[in-house]
Parts: sequence; C-alpha cells; structure tokens
Amino acid sequence: MLDLRTLSVGPVDNRSYLLSDARGGGSGSWLLVDAANDADRLLALLDEAVPAAARGPGTIVTTHRHDDHVQALEAVADATAATTAAGEDDADALPRVPDVRLGHGAVLVVGDHELQVIALRGHTPGSVALLAPAGAVDGVPHLFTGDSLFPGGPGKTWSPEDFTSLVDDLEARVFAVLGDDVVVHPGHGDTTTLGAERPRLQEYRDRGW
Repeated sequence: MLDLRTLSVGPVDNRSYLLSDARGGGSGSWLLVDAANDADRLLALLDEAVPAAARGPGTIVTTHRHDDHVQALEAVADATAATTAAGEDDADALPRVPDVRLGHGAVLVVGDHELQVIALRGHTPGSVALLAPAGAVDGVPHLFTGDSLFPGGPGKTWSPEDFTSLVDDLEARVFAVLGDDVVVHPGHGDTTTLGAERPRLQEYRDRGW
C-alpha cells in the first residue's frame, strides 16, 4: 500500500501530492505530482516519507504546463535525480523537458502499484490526470486531476473549443468509466469525489465554463 501526503505550496494554494512505497527502497518507490513551489518543503516531505538512505528512484509528474505548477520542478529533480514526466503536448513548454512524455493510457509504477495516465485536453493541450486504483492507497481509487477538475467543475479554458474538449474528455474518460467513490485531488484547494460532481455534468455544459 502507498502512503499519500499532500502539501499546499506557493501563494495560490497549489497542491503537491507525494505517493510513496511504505516499504521504502526499490524501483519506483515514490512519485510526486506537481513540484509546484517551495522546493525545500517538498524535499522535507520526501525525507519524512522515504528517508534518503532507503530511497529508490522516483518520478515527478507535471500535470500541465502552467507556471504555478512547475516552480520547484528543476530544484527537486536536481536534488533527487528523479525521472520527470509530463503530457506529450505540454512537454516542450516546461522549464525542463521531461524524460518521459505521457500519452493517454500510459502507466507509471510506484512500488507494486500501477497508476494510469488519463489525458484531459482543454485546460492545456497536454494536461494529464493520474489514477491510483483501489487498494493502492486505501480501499477507494484516487484521481489527481491538476487543474482539469475541481469541486464544482472543470478548470479554466480559453475558448469554446477548449471547453468542449475538456468536458468531453471528462465525461468519456473519467465519469463514464469510474465510480462515484473515486476521490478527486485537484491542483488547488479541497478534494471532492466523482459522486459529488456527477450530478453537475449538465450544469458544466450549460454554463459553458
């Protein structure tokens, strides 16, 4: 089972999420979702979860290209020698070109658990979410959505076409295939569940943002 820790960093309450193999050591023993800001605090969080002496290789996943999600990326990657990963269509816009370019359906391994990559195009062209299956953290799945889904609706888009793309992907790739018990961890602020958001899907489309 993986240990999940959450840290609010930076001036706009960015959420960084650390998943680590509770046993420590071994390939893929930790994964950080969004090295958004406050590199020293993120490294301290990693030291608490997986002490350096027992730490195996890790991965830093950037959910999307926006500046507030990458402020600590280079510092944390340099300090840990982690593999970096991001969505294919956002990769070249990051301050560090990622080692791994993620497509929809890709898999990342942490400890004994596989996390599925879900591309959610719209907030940015290469936005991705990560799904930790039931049993990886506790008895329910956990979905790390970046800025693509928050309590109350999808993240900001900049054109009707981008909005439609994002809502279409959320409906087809998230709500149509995942259950109400999935815990949603957004890029800022509080968690929600798919069950809480599902009744609002038509509301998302009707308001157009």
